[in-house]
Amino acid sequence: MKTLSGKAFCRLLERHGWQLLRVQGSHHVYGKSGQRPRLSVPVHGNRPLKHGLQRHLLKLASIAEGEAS
Repeated sequence: MKTLSGKAFCRLLERHGWQLLRVQGSHHVYGKSGQRPRLSVPVHGNRPLKHGLQRHLLKLASIAEGEAS
């Protein structure tokens, strides 16, 4: 699995229907109607997300790991 930057991960979420709810510092908080969890994505320039965090966010967002490449 290729790691994505925070910005690229936010674009992936938006393509899957997630909406930006608010920005708190460098963390973008996303939500989706009908979905309970809120996703907090750290956006630190173009630094890649760590593997574990990216896998966890993909699982919460119900996005297959293959789609993140």
